[in-house]
Amino acid sequence: MLDDYLAEKRSLSHLTFRENCPLASYTTFGIGGAADYLVMPETEEALINLIGYLRRQEIRFFLCGNGSNLLFDDKGYRGVVILTKKLRSFRIVDTVMEAAAGASLIAVAAAAAHASLSGLEFASSIPGTVGGALFMNAGAHGGEMKDVVLSSRYLDAEGRIREITEHSFSYRSSLFQENGGIVLSCRLGLHYGRPDEILCKISENRKKREDTQPVKMKSAGSVFRRTESCIPAKLIDEAGLKGLSVGDAAVSEKHAGFIVNRGNATAADVLSLIEKIRERILLQYGKELVCEIRYIPER
Repeated sequence: MLDDYLAEKRSLSHLTFRENCPLASYTTFGIGGAADYLVMPETEEALINLIGYLRRQEIRFFLCGNGSNLLFDDKGYRGVVILTKKLRSFRIVDTVMEAAAGASLIAVAAAAAHASLSGLEFASSIPGTVGGALFMNAGAHGGEMKDVVLSSRYLDAEGRIREITEHSFSYRSSLFQENGGIVLSCRLGLHYGRPDEILCKISENRKKREDTQPVKMKSAGSVFRRTESCIPAKLIDEAGLKGLSVGDAAVSEKHAGFIVNRGNATAADVLSLIEKIRERILLQYGKELVCEIRYIPER
């Protein structure tokens, strides 16, 4: 039945799909077994119709943007992984950026800079999509999505499109993690600035990221959440855990807050290494580390 639905919509150029699709190439970690289906809607309407169908048929599904904060299981995903990267439209109206959920955060920040709009410099090197950034309240270099989001549109659990201005943002968290809402688009409030200053700040941020993070290796970004009383990377470094490894998963020598895939790491390697780190930090410092990376089980 799902095959028939997907084939029909593909014939109308509304979506593309692959069966038994390896997920490793769709995440920045480069890890993950095959999903039963990987589906890429090409319009917002196609996304909404697809989700409605999957819900009616009680078919398990998961939304994925750029896969920059995800760890899929080695056995893959039993159900449908929906990739939003084809929903990448955005436009600028005065000082407001309107962007679809699948738009690249880096591309959106670059477009804002080209239009002499300031406010997204912090996002210029975050390898995610707008929807994922909203879901996680992504941030870097002293800025977060909460600083620029004016409103967003999302699909609720009953299939209704809602627009909100209050997102309950906190550190790497938003309302969508609580209500299960699926981000469709958002409006970002920016302000005019000097192009040379905007570009200079973007250049500084990118250089700092390249100098301090393992950007040339496969990873999923910061592994653990920071709090006011706990900076995980500092504790991991002080505990002498840089380079600690399980299989091909290792604590980065460049930034202790990252786990990198040195070639053929598995999800099991990463999960085992995470537990080793958490156990050591709890034993040595009495601090309970909380994962920021989202692990997606097979079932």
